[in-house]
Amino acid sequence: MSVLVTVSGAPAHAAAPASPAALFTNPVAEQRADPHIFKHTDGFYYFTATVPAYDRIVMRRATTLQGLSSAPETTIWSKHTSGEMGAHIWAPEIHFIDGKWYVYFAAGATNDVWAIRMYVLETDAANPLTGTWTEKGRIATPLSSFSLDATTFVVNGTRYLSWAQNDPAVGDGTNLYLAKMSNPWTIGTAPVMISRPTNAWEKIGHTVNEGPAVIQRNGKVFMSFSASATDSNYCLGLLTASASADLLDPASWVKNPQPVFRSNAATSQYGPGHNSFTVSEDGASDILVYHDRGYKDISGDPLNDPNRRTRYQKLYWNADGTPNFGIPVADGVTPVRLSSYNYPDRYLRHWEFRAKLEPDVTNLADSQFRVVPGLAGSGTVSLESANYPGYYLHDRGDEVWVEKDDGSAVFRTAASFQQRAGLADTAAGVSFESYGSPGRYLRHYAYEMFVQPVTTATARADATFHTQ
Repeated sequence: MSVLVTVSGAPAHAAAPASPAALFTNPVAEQRADPHIFKHTDGFYYFTATVPAYDRIVMRRATTLQGLSSAPETTIWSKHTSGEMGAHIWAPEIHFIDGKWYVYFAAGATNDVWAIRMYVLETDAANPLTGTWTEKGRIATPLSSFSLDATTFVVNGTRYLSWAQNDPAVGDGTNLYLAKMSNPWTIGTAPVMISRPTNAWEKIGHTVNEGPAVIQRNGKVFMSFSASATDSNYCLGLLTASASADLLDPASWVKNPQPVFRSNAATSQYGPGHNSFTVSEDGASDILVYHDRGYKDISGDPLNDPNRRTRYQKLYWNADGTPNFGIPVADGVTPVRLSSYNYPDRYLRHWEFRAKLEPDVTNLADSQFRVVPGLAGSGTVSLESANYPGYYLHDRGDEVWVEKDDGSAVFRTAASFQQRAGLADTAAGVSFESYGSPGRYLRHYAYEMFVQPVTTATARADATFHTQ
């Protein structure tokens, strides 16, 4: 083997990554489904979600995303005692438009709980938790049918509304529609259907496209949506369009052929869906907000099971500019990626359980590790695989593998590290010194991972990582 250097003979290196790690502890909010979070210019995050009783709209605010977990909750509006807006209060979303707050939500009627339609509330209060809300009424669509999950977004100065609706002429279930808006509670153009359930994974239990959510990057508009019944088959699909295209032309939208986010038995996360997007406190990372359940089997109708809970994890981006949702990670602290200090486009990952350093890891979870309290104790840390919970980076005679904890003292010592300031970047980097062999560090060599002594500047760079 030879030491890896650049053509100039000096190791490459990078400053701290533009999008550093964003860490959360999941779940964030028990029994809160269809979560929507809006980060406002006042420094607060505003959080709305569906409550199991389906009878009111609740809201929280906090200056941090994790802080929403313990923030006090206010009921800002309750269902009517008769008539429209009297049942099935679902999926509220809060948006700030032209100096006022708007909440979009779906509701049935007391005399027909399945007459679900879309409605809007408005307040001009600075703090929407204390404001007086005015009912702006139902969002009128040409087809008066089951409709829900309205969301609004702006592309190139034009505001759009997207939602899910049933069209009896199309068939059972819901499709995704899009229209321009003339004001925050009125569509101003004829709706166009931009997606309908055609794949098998969109039609398990029920024929469903719903819960659209939009994120934009690098001239592209990405719309996630939820598909299938709201049990463990619930999952996220993705539509993509160019921001310069005619978004009201269905041909402008391309659907991923497979779900981008789905249940994961290894992490015990089931039915992830109905997401929204927000950003980290520093604005440097995109954050995926969604609900799921911590168990697969449900008794009766999933809509009567109250235990969908709100969760967060960082949304990553592939080298080709597409979003990478990864897998719904295990409960507890969220994982990070470790990028190389001297090869910043390469990440620590496992491949057939061997730890390596590789670029463009599109199977995201292979390159995600939870930094957890060390198996050996004594203030150490261990690096647990995101997609193989219970498997840890482990020193096997100086080679590093991802292996299952066998409970032995030998294993736990070899899988434990002292977390240090980066040997080549003390300000933003991190290094991991072997607990069982002090002076030896986790490092890459010929793009494979080892635990070795670090005695040169190149070795110190090889043993330094940035968390992302």
